[in-house]
Amino acid sequence: MTFNRIALSCAFAAFVAAPAFADDWRGWNIHPEDYPNSIALETFAAEVAEKTDGRIEPQVYHNAVLGAQPDAIEQVRNGGLDFANFNMGPMGQIVPATNVLSLPFIFQDVDQMHKVMDGEIGERFSDALAEEGLVALSWFDSGSRSFYTTSKAIQTPDDVKGMKFRVMNNDLYVDMVDQLGGNATPMAYGEVYQSLKTGVIDGAENNYPSYDSSNHFEVAPYYSITNHLIIPECLCVSVDTWESLSEEDQAIVKEAAVAAAKEQRALWAEREKASRAKVEAAGSQINEVQDPKAFQDKMGPVYEKFIEANPDLEKLIKDIQSTS
Repeated sequence: MTFNRIALSCAFAAFVAAPAFADDWRGWNIHPEDYPNSIALETFAAEVAEKTDGRIEPQVYHNAVLGAQPDAIEQVRNGGLDFANFNMGPMGQIVPATNVLSLPFIFQDVDQMHKVMDGEIGERFSDALAEEGLVALSWFDSGSRSFYTTSKAIQTPDDVKGMKFRVMNNDLYVDMVDQLGGNATPMAYGEVYQSLKTGVIDGAENNYPSYDSSNHFEVAPYYSITNHLIIPECLCVSVDTWESLSEEDQAIVKEAAVAAAKEQRALWAEREKASRAKVEAAGSQINEVQDPKAFQDKMGPVYEKFIEANPDLEKLIKDIQSTS
């Protein structure tokens, strides 16, 4: 009898100590585990689990093992996934307002992007995302994107003429290259290395960490700093998941997401410096474009076409540009 009472007592204590309704969250991430975004997402997951006393147990799945970004966006929207780190570049097909973030030279620099996205304008984008099933809790950095080429450095827009560049699948990026006189080729990221190597394309565009981690620097050694795109990323939670939380847990999750963004940005800045040093040591020629305004001035038709198709977004564009 004594043994039975002890056993029952221990079992009851274990039952009380365990979270009554532990919620296992699944999170999507396209990057490898050592990437700044991935490290920050793991910190987010650990902080949420700790501060909710295990009521929520987020698990991050890296390297896009749960599908490509378009599929993952749909899974978060319908509640099949609970959270994710999404780049805003491909988001425009679902949330048209986010296409504003893909306009070339929309931001003055990365610091201004942070100020815009952390403020009232960032809330407007969050509201637009929420209407489509996504709650943006914080904004990650993805640096600035520049052109890199196989045969020559780019110093002026004239240097782009006739060259074939891989771009992400968005009409804005196609229009951007077209206005510079180049030929834009939307292409899957995984095909870029071989296409550069075999001459199918003459160049591509991306940030330092991607230029490094993809090994594109091996076949396209001329990196010309134009900083033409600065595209934020979100740490997003499914609306269904978010609305199932108590106010207390919503506050915990939000606070953890903001802290994760701060960590990601700091890690990103370090990674950019390390990636630049690595590719330079490998022989890449880093070209500081002397007159970036010459590239910016070519973008007038891109903006005119976009505003004509989206007149309701003109004020948003002006508000971003006037933020300092």
